[in-house]
Amino acid sequence: MSVATNEVKYLLFDVESVADGEAIAKTRYSHRNYSAKQAIDAFRQDLIFESGRDFIPYTYHTPIAVVAAKIREDFSLMEIVSLDEPHFRPAVITRYFWMGWERYARPTLVTFNGRSFDVPLMELSAFRYGISVPSWFNIHDKSFEQYRNRYNVHSHFDLHEILTNFGSSWFRGGLNLAASLLNKPGKLDVQGSMVQDLYAAGKTAEISEYCRCDVLDTYFVFLRVQVMMGRLTLEQERNLTDATKQMLENQADVHPAYRSYLDQWGDWADPFANLTSVPAKSVAKEAGAKVLSG
Repeated sequence: MSVATNEVKYLLFDVESVADGEAIAKTRYSHRNYSAKQAIDAFRQDLIFESGRDFIPYTYHTPIAVVAAKIREDFSLMEIVSLDEPHFRPAVITRYFWMGWERYARPTLVTFNGRSFDVPLMELSAFRYGISVPSWFNIHDKSFEQYRNRYNVHSHFDLHEILTNFGSSWFRGGLNLAASLLNKPGKLDVQGSMVQDLYAAGKTAEISEYCRCDVLDTYFVFLRVQVMMGRLTLEQERNLTDATKQMLENQADVHPAYRSYLDQWGDWADPFANLTSVPAKSVAKEAGAKVLSG
């Protein structure tokens, strides 16, 4: 593992967004003269009738909270920030996001299922707010060098893509399950489907705090994937996890979500910790014998 530096190698992030009622009213219900709220309510009802879920597609969304974790090359966590806090202005959030990616020399973006939601939403927001990101849209470069190439994990490391072999399987349970397997809190009091209503109630700060918890879950899943890929040892992962827990304890008075996260914190139990050490050759021989006898 590399020596820690102050350079951002990975930019792990999560987006919380809300539907643009005016755009929905204009494009879907122009003949009904709906207000923004009426259009959102009508669209949600239509979606429930069609699919049983009321989550409005990202194409109608604007970001109202983007929380990013800056991570070094050795996978240690530098800090977690919420963009444009406490104002949470969508256009400013979008500008800060893409400016930050450029400013930190285009670090690898890290998400959980961000290829199908978070990244396209931030791209569309750049379109909406007139923000130029020429480096990200390098579509004239060789296919494997393009930042938006699905298989370019150096530009975007989507944990969902890794765990499903780029969509070959369905990871039912999502980030909540992945974090729970590591005995981390997973979803707390706020669910993604509640964001629209919380925003309408003026609770954007609470949404941002909730987003911090998703970022933490994503970070711990990211670390375990590095263990699985052989880029970290379990001991290194444990040290990084302990350091992060200490950071949360130090900042719990400032960020209420950290206190909630710590209250439901769990340590992953190593299933091999109490087993008698068996030489690798013996394990392989025993496994082979079982396969042959089976």
